[in-house]
Amino acid sequence: MKTSFNDQLDITRRDLMKGGMGAASLAAVSAGAAVPAAVTAASVAVTANAAQAQQHAASATVTQPATGIVMSPDYARTVAQMAYVWGWPMVNMINRRAAITQAPEPGHLNGVLPAAPRGQIAMLNDYIEPSETFVTCPNQDVVYGLGFFALDEEPVVIQVPDFGDRFWVYALYDARTDQFGHLGKPYGSKPGFYLLAGPRWSGLKPDGTTDVLRCPTSLANAIPRVFQDDTPEDRKAIQEVINQVVAYPLKDFDGEMKTIEWAKVPDIPGPASSGEETKWMVPDKFFDQFGEVLDTVDPLPGEEALYGQFRLLLDAASKDPELKKVLVATAVETEDKVIQPFFQWKHNGRPAGNGWNRSTNNAQFGVDYFNRTGTAKSNMFDNRPNETQYFYTDHDGAGGELSGSGSYAITFPAGQEPPVNGFWSLTLYNDKHLFHANDLKRYSLGTKNKNLKRNSDGSLTLYAGAKSPGGDKENNWLPAPDGKFSLYIRAYWGKEAILDGSWQPPAIEVAQ
Repeated sequence: MKTSFNDQLDITRRDLMKGGMGAASLAAVSAGAAVPAAVTAASVAVTANAAQAQQHAASATVTQPATGIVMSPDYARTVAQMAYVWGWPMVNMINRRAAITQAPEPGHLNGVLPAAPRGQIAMLNDYIEPSETFVTCPNQDVVYGLGFFALDEEPVVIQVPDFGDRFWVYALYDARTDQFGHLGKPYGSKPGFYLLAGPRWSGLKPDGTTDVLRCPTSLANAIPRVFQDDTPEDRKAIQEVINQVVAYPLKDFDGEMKTIEWAKVPDIPGPASSGEETKWMVPDKFFDQFGEVLDTVDPLPGEEALYGQFRLLLDAASKDPELKKVLVATAVETEDKVIQPFFQWKHNGRPAGNGWNRSTNNAQFGVDYFNRTGTAKSNMFDNRPNETQYFYTDHDGAGGELSGSGSYAITFPAGQEPPVNGFWSLTLYNDKHLFHANDLKRYSLGTKNKNLKRNSDGSLTLYAGAKSPGGDKENNWLPAPDGKFSLYIRAYWGKEAILDGSWQPPAIEVAQ
């Protein structure tokens, strides 16, 4: 009897709650080989031989942690807390891949989320629906795609059609949530076939492919983003091009552009949404999965000492059940006291002026563990800074908490909207960092909108609140829930003032 996608997701969740991945899920997640030592966050800049030589030299001169020691609970607790903060994004990635790749074919999970077997992607055919809960802070400026890969054992070809003047970017993420490769309009990428390969894939560039993009880890995922105007005409016009956004294992490459009509792919039944982001992390089981991270994601330069401490911790806990309980309790406590606060925007990035914060080192985190883990908790899968800058806040300009009971005005003076080569938008999220369903089906405003009303002096005022501002202001209104909410500016392909921080978002004023 064939197991349904929904059944398999339930099995995965039960396995996580019981103590790690089930046999089938574990095989899918851990199929990739280990990656070479000493890679940068952006690219494999050091050859495998040089990295190995460097590692051998280090091990010959530096004493490594001694095993067989009796570790005190307080020492274990100290190391375990750092391990949890450091490893949180990577265990998160493992669990997302385990679930999404159970899709039997490319389709739309619950009709709203792209899902595909490992080695493929699926695309939406329109903006993502407000019921989406796979990831926080989605946007309704682009048509999304999603797929997960194991690139050492199964390189993937991803197609780039001719997007013309339309903005597009394929964000390609490694196991650490850093991007690899450069593929999109900001890079002048040409139409063609691009091969995504892991660090240990040793094949040659296949004839007919445009370029080979190396990921520093075997685990990888792709999230294509293709800009779409909020008009019926553009929804129709975009279909032909997005139908050629397809990815598949190298063995299926024949040099011909493949097409999938994404508007007609099947809906795949999945678990019902709880109204908040899917719980990808189970703190009680973190240390059951943590060893897989250490085995499949080799240290960045300078991280060898961390890995030594983490491996010693796991070794000691494997021989002492009471110490293992300390690790579990530490994970639960760290989730509550360290990870949860990242959901507040004041703890993300750095101040950007007028009560806003802005993203920092997004998708090129390297050893910036604070921003990597903060982003993974609050708004995972950012683009690189040159592709997108993000500005966010939970408060108005006077420091008051944003609430649907109030009415707010955000005024961009004439000529001072976010300076971009691509597009910009202002999005409103509820207290779960998800869309607030509303009768207008309106979740963001910006470049995509053709009917915004400007003030007589050329400035642009956007409104937020549970109550409509009325009249012709309603075109510029983002409906809010009754309770807490946040505002979020995206600046895609920002100009210099975005990149150097000289442009600041306007203060949010309480409207009268």
